[in-house]
Amino acid sequence: MTRTLYQLEGCPFCEKVADALDDASVEYETVWTDAMHSDRNEVKRVSGQRGVPVLVDGETGVTMAESENILEYIDQTLA
Repeated sequence: MTRTLYQLEGCPFCEKVADALDDASVEYETVWTDAMHSDRNEVKRVSGQRGVPVLVDGETGVTMAESENILEYIDQTLA
């Protein structure tokens, strides 16, 4: 199983999450999303909403949105 981060190029919230994953030496795959909010169908399919970032942790079965929640999860669970 793998971890997947859905993010948007240039999104500061996405960059914070990616940096936290990198700092914690967590391996993950990046899926770059469409800039058009209405075209983020894969994000909606996995998370139920279209906002990014979204972290899907295939090892624990956790799917999360909201960068602050993801950062807390990384700090408490993955770091």
